[in-house]
Amino acid sequence: MAYDIILAERVRDYLALRPELFVEEKKMFGGLAFLVNGKMCVNVSRKGLMCRYDPLRRMEVEHIAGYQPMQMGSKHMQGFCYVTEEGYSSKRDFDFWLRLCLDYNPMALVSKK
Repeated sequence: MAYDIILAERVRDYLALRPELFVEEKKMFGGLAFLVNGKMCVNVSRKGLMCRYDPLRRMEVEHIAGYQPMQMGSKHMQGFCYVTEEGYSSKRDFDFWLRLCLDYNPMALVSKK
């Protein structure tokens, strides 16, 4: 289960600035997932960031540098994407993707257990 440890630390530090959030870390999706208030919010994998966002914002984000649609087999996963290092290397871009994930988190459904 390889993932970018430095990127995971950046996500951890960013989320730690929001004490109102309950954050858990869990190994999943081949990387390290950050669950916020019981819901998968963002994941650090070997591909970079895996973001969970409002599917209605797809047209807004699909043209941003580093964006890659997420597919499982032949199925396009609505509201999920990968972001390569090109898309999150600057603080401004990194903040954008994390805010995008956190903005959707209150509306996201809890996964079935």
